[in-house]
Amino acid sequence: MEKKKRGKSLFTLSTLLASFFGSALIAGAFAYFNYKFSEYKFIDFKEWTFYEKSDIFMPKEKKYIVIFYSSRDRDTQDKLSKIDLNLPIIAIDYYNTVRDNKKKTIFLRSGTKTSLSFIQRFNIYESPSIFFIKRTKDTLYKQDSMIRKLDNLDALASEVKQL
Repeated sequence: MEKKKRGKSLFTLSTLLASFFGSALIAGAFAYFNYKFSEYKFIDFKEWTFYEKSDIFMPKEKKYIVIFYSSRDRDTQDKLSKIDLNLPIIAIDYYNTVRDNKKKTIFLRSGTKTSLSFIQRFNIYESPSIFFIKRTKDTLYKQDSMIRKLDNLDALASEVKQL
């Protein structure tokens, strides 16, 4: 009598484990990036009052570069006045100095409560700091990038012009 040869199944335990771990890895990556994206904060300019000189600021553009800076740093202040990027800049001064707006730079100031709320909401630890915001609805904007320390305004200019 002839013995029947057992054929190997295409569906082995290693195939099952590989597909399970592959699916788990993809799901984990999706959950992580979804969490990181939800970590970005919102700012509603109807609720938070910022001033351009004595006028209340109301955003008009779809996207802005937000730079939180200290007017006591003359170098940063001068460069912010002269910089020309393809996106408008909202420059928020820690010391609330009144400044004239420039071509693409809007200088804002606010009351102490708004300044502290802004710093806390966006977890700003250093000055100058930079991030991007994008309109989601009317005056509601969502953070569109990580917050990072602005080390070099000249490097920012070449980086943003490529966008």
